[in-house]
Amino acid sequence: MEAIYTASATATGDGRNGHVRSADGVLDFDLAVPKEMGGPGGALPNPEELFAAGYAACFHSALKAAARLGKVTINDTAVTVDIGVGRNDAGGFGLMATIEAEITGVDEETARGLLETAHQLCPYSNATRGNIDVQLTLA
Repeated sequence: MEAIYTASATATGDGRNGHVRSADGVLDFDLAVPKEMGGPGGALPNPEELFAAGYAACFHSALKAAARLGKVTINDTAVTVDIGVGRNDAGGFGLMATIEAEITGVDEETARGLLETAHQLCPYSNATRGNIDVQLTLA
């Protein structure tokens, strides 16, 4: 595969309580460990939120592409991605994802078909397939 775009970001400081900056400077902020993981939480993002946001945006684009490919007209749509982190069986940590799509203007069978097609198109889904548990749901 040849990359048509490459994003680059650097983390410094104390990892999850550190700082991240994209190479182009568009992203440039501190991070904080969530309270649930023993950190201060607060108004600073954490890596799982960043992953959830990226996955949601990418999957939403894939959903729109699935509709175009299937020549299906969809109205208002939204995609919410929840990323969970927890201990795995190997003593480390792992991720899990739930993708919830709101698709109006089509019946449930069509919506589920679009959801499945988007899951095959989305680069985030392709990267996580077989690596983390991903659940697909309709709102």
